[in-house]
Amino acid sequence: MTIASHLQELNRKHENLSSMVEKEQRSPATNTLKIAELKKQKLRLKEEIARLAQ
Repeated sequence: MTIASHLQELNRKHENLSSMVEKEQRSPATNTLKIAELKKQKLRLKEEIARLAQ
């Protein structure tokens, strides 16, 4: 797997997590623990993307 394709995959996962966070936040039964975990995963992906993009 090339770095470019790996970055694309990481970006896709990051976007997917963003959608999941938005969906959870709009839900009437908001699960704050789940949202916090999703946001942590997003941050880890963002850091990985930034590290690889250098």
